[in-house]
Amino acid sequence: MGDSDSQLNRFLRHQPTLGEGVYLARTAVVVGDVTIGDYSSVWYHAVLRGDINSIKVGAHSNIQDGAVIHLADEYPCEIGDWVTVGHCAVVHACKVGDECLIGMNSTILDGTEIGAQSIVGANALVTQGTKIPEGSLVLGSPAKAVRTLSAEERADLRSWAQKYVDNAAYCLNHNLNVGAPLSTTDE
Repeated sequence: MGDSDSQLNRFLRHQPTLGEGVYLARTAVVVGDVTIGDYSSVWYHAVLRGDINSIKVGAHSNIQDGAVIHLADEYPCEIGDWVTVGHCAVVHACKVGDECLIGMNSTILDGTEIGAQSIVGANALVTQGTKIPEGSLVLGSPAKAVRTLSAEERADLRSWAQKYVDNAAYCLNHNLNVGAPLSTTDE
């Protein structure tokens, strides 16, 4: 068995861990070494693939439709509490702090750290190894912190995530398109 087999056995064969009140939409793919915190949600056609390292999504966070969360040999992917990852975003082998909004179609690459209470704008490309300070508005390709968010903007970030906590609770309460992690065991 080669090194890649050992790595896949360690991570891909790990069954995902879901906290209380987690909603996975039926077409979401959650596989391998993935931990999702309480009251978080993963929506239609989103993919969280913990095959060669681990993924951790904090509590009250949401991964919206079509988003891809993956990792690298050297870097896991860590997403904080109360984070909104917008539609079709790619969050790859990086750290996203608490109460961030990751805009639609944005890409965050390996080794990047997004400080808490930041907004990464739609279509932004955050290049490998970028360090974004807490409370930043991040725009462009390549993306840069263009200004510090106001206190009002920062206070608003949790409300975006709360909308998805409420939506997920409704779907769970009414058993609407509830999915489950994929199994990678030999059973």
